[in-house]
Amino acid sequence: MREVRLIFSKTDRCKYISHLDINRCMARAFARAQVPLWFTEGYNPHPYMSFSLPLSLGVESYCESVDLRIVGDISNSELRNNINKMLPAGIQILDVLDDFRDSSEIAFSDYVYKIEFTDNQKALEKIKAVLESDEILAEKKAKKGKRRIVKETNIKPFIDKYNLSLRGTDIVLNIRLAAGNEKNLNPTLLFDTIIRLIDMDFEWKSISRIALLDKEYKIFK
Repeated sequence: MREVRLIFSKTDRCKYISHLDINRCMARAFARAQVPLWFTEGYNPHPYMSFSLPLSLGVESYCESVDLRIVGDISNSELRNNINKMLPAGIQILDVLDDFRDSSEIAFSDYVYKIEFTDNQKALEKIKAVLESDEILAEKKAKKGKRRIVKETNIKPFIDKYNLSLRGTDIVLNIRLAAGNEKNLNPTLLFDTIIRLIDMDFEWKSISRIALLDKEYKIFK
């Protein structure tokens, strides 16, 4: 038995597939590709699969990963090719790793936001003002007894660095956010907060996760 890590992308319409459904999708693809998976023991045996840092719904990614335990003789290239034939458009295995790190080492995620406004220049100035402010208050819904309340949380400490630019018809925000077990900022919450604070209608958006990093800003694999 050996353990491998599959690095995969999740794009296009597949960005709207939930984490639970990604589990099911992968399990079906592995079965159809006849991947010799190791199964847990007990009354309800199931294939061992472990995902690193589940992705927010509606966010694309080029650095997702799932760990598997393989029994039998199959090469990494054969494993990747066989699985890719069984996956839907929008999900693709990019690499298969034998040597990889524990997911607890993840500390940051790099994202790219692309947003189009009717007045991009005005929006650019407003977004920069929000990101440069001493605190950025996000609104989170919570329950207090039987009542639902809105709590304000300062998310500024979760932003490590950013770069904001105007490219063609899009405002492009490259940003590094806290991720992992200790601190974690949902990229969708950041987007919703920015839109609420600048109070401008947007025409279009996309959010992509392009890299995972450790505390020393080294690429996590």
